[in-house]
Amino acid sequence: MAVFRETVPRDLRDKMMELNWSLVLLLILLGVAGVAMLFSIAGADWSPWANRHAMRLAAGFTGMLVIAMFPPRFWMGVAYPVYFGALALLLLVELFGVNINGAQRWIDLGPMRLQPSEVMKVALVLAMARFYHDLPTEKVTSPTGLLVPLMMIGAPAALIIGQPDLGTTLLLAATGVIIIFMAGLSWWFILTVSVMGLIGVIGIAVYGLENILAEYQMDRVRAFLNPDYDPLGINYHPNQAVITMGSGGMTGKGFLEGTQSKLGYLPEMQTDYIFTALGEEFGFVGGISVLAINALIMAQAVGVAISCKSTFLRLLTMGLTGTYALYVFINIAMVSRLMPVVGVPLPLISYGGTVVLSVLAAFGLILGAHIHRNAEPPKGAGLFG
Repeated sequence: MAVFRETVPRDLRDKMMELNWSLVLLLILLGVAGVAMLFSIAGADWSPWANRHAMRLAAGFTGMLVIAMFPPRFWMGVAYPVYFGALALLLLVELFGVNINGAQRWIDLGPMRLQPSEVMKVALVLAMARFYHDLPTEKVTSPTGLLVPLMMIGAPAALIIGQPDLGTTLLLAATGVIIIFMAGLSWWFILTVSVMGLIGVIGIAVYGLENILAEYQMDRVRAFLNPDYDPLGINYHPNQAVITMGSGGMTGKGFLEGTQSKLGYLPEMQTDYIFTALGEEFGFVGGISVLAINALIMAQAVGVAISCKSTFLRLLTMGLTGTYALYVFINIAMVSRLMPVVGVPLPLISYGGTVVLSVLAAFGLILGAHIHRNAEPPKGAGLFG
């Protein structure tokens, strides 16, 4: 018993000391900013968003630290089961999903709604990292090295786009492409695919987007290209977002002093458009500060990936970092009218249950990769391999 008391805590204590605490602190800063903004836009009230967001963050950060303690061998072992579990959840959405605002993306669990597409973002990275870790380097550009990962991306993408959720579908596909690229594709193959992609874009331009996209998606493109198109309809939300963010000026109106959100002009202010509320209250300085914190988070995560010795941990970390970067870029570009509107939240700041937990689970894996960066699990290692 004495040996147990001395050995186990020492191991956990060493791992806690090995944690990248600067990365943890940056994530906490974003979480605090999210709680503060949700408190403000609710009229200085903890209900209905800030209190729930704070509780989810607390649960998420606890889970993040627990996840970081597990060795790479464990995550390699559960990679495929987690992927197929997430795929099964996406199928359940098709059968029993909750429809909100015309989109069927959630499973009602009572206390919270689970969004399986968010789980799949982490699951896909885990599975693809495991696949390429086991695959001999010379086979990365082989039919097996390409077709299997493309099928792993395509199966969930086909289910998610039918919900419909074009933003998450594109994000998932982009994440998969990042991992394929990082696995060591031949530059000749990349050049060939790029040329084919350019030909495809030209073909779409000639054929016409209206023959490819759904009508509501085409309306979003028209709204993006012309701010005056349907100003009281499809363009109302994007235009109000720009007005809200611009009204903050350089330093903002001050905490709790935002008016656009309190008067009901700001759409989806607690989720997709929360960055505009932050811009109104803290101005350009506040917006740049959030971008700077996110840039530091990404830089730290890339540093972890570079330090990892194993293919699995390196691809896992880069894939999850790429997913996070896409979250941030798409959300801020959307609310700034730099791209058409898609439903992508701002990580840890926007209100949401599954998103918060999945993002922090991803950073748990990244923190774990930092702790175990010198580990080199053999090909096929894991609980089930």
